Amino acid sequence: MSALLEVRACGPALTVQDQGRSGFLAQGLTRGGAADLLALFEGAALLSQSPELAALEMVGMGGTFQAHADMRIALTGAPMAATLDDAPLTWHASHLLPAGSTLKIGGAQKGTYGYLHVGGGINTPAMMGGRGTHLSAGLGAAIGAGDMLPKGQDKGTSTGMTLPVDDRWDGGPIRIIASMQTEQFDTETQQRFAATEFRRDARANRMGVRMDFDGEGFAAKDQLSILSDVIVPGDIQIAGDGAPFVLMCECQTTGGYPRIGTVLPCDLGRVAQAPAGASLSFQFIDMEHARAIEKRAMEQRANLGQTVTPLLRDPHTMRDLLSYQLISGAVSATANPFENEE
Repeated sequence: MSALLEVRACGPALTVQDQGRSGFLAQGLTRGGAADLLALFEGAALLSQSPELAALEMVGMGGTFQAHADMRIALTGAPMAATLDDAPLTWHASHLLPAGSTLKIGGAQKGTYGYLHVGGGINTPAMMGGRGTHLSAGLGAAIGAGDMLPKGQDKGTSTGMTLPVDDRWDGGPIRIIASMQTEQFDTETQQRFAATEFRRDARANRMGVRMDFDGEGFAAKDQLSILSDVIVPGDIQIAGDGAPFVLMCECQTTGGYPRIGTVLPCDLGRVAQAPAGASLSFQFIDMEHARAIEKRAMEQRANLGQTVTPLLRDPHTMRDLLSYQLISGAVSATANPFENEE
């Protein structure tokens, strides 16, 4: 039987997430998966395991968890206050969670989406080739208090590792490319859109994020005659009131609102992590530049394991101290090491 992680208490939006499901767009199902895909790769690097394994996605806050066996964990994404049996834990790091211990994860200190990874991954049943919960499609359900989560076989042993993380929790500049209807927005509207400082509206979820702003709304010419066609995560639709909506990982697959641009996949996590009220701006770049940026981002994700380093901690507070090889050899208690042997 797989080792279990018991959920004692949790927030209202705790779900199992992986990289999502590909190949179902024609059937009306978007990829879904983690809102901050980079956080999955960071957790995998910290635990030296595949980024295809599932983790727990926590929105705004975490919960209380109890281990029913020794297990390794990693904490990534939006930093949240975390304790192990009331002792503080470092975020963006891996730790040992001993059997019977209690892990508590509080509210987000920055950003929105935090992730709890376990060695071997969350091993819930796969559906349509993935374990990720896709609530808008009815695949899976939110995790609740009392749920027992199985974990897969953990082939790793190391804990107490950390890695450098970009500060992507407060919005900022977002790179976009031209979309299907960009040319239907006149030049003045495109320039005004790129010069506008937006604020992440409180109306946001895994389907889309509304952008608030000051001034006149945005509109395309003949936008009422636009026919519905395929849309993808990252598309920026302009709603009827002139406000932009950035479509996220669980967006619909077709739509008729005009799209002024599309967020680069590597920047979409920054939109997801932006808390309500955070400032964002959108910068148009050409396709060639966008391809180079995406290629570089993919290479960086693939090489995250090379950036992992030991976490410096106080030995007095390390529960997994005995798992470290602190002595690599034996020495004599009587011999003088400064005397040359003849």
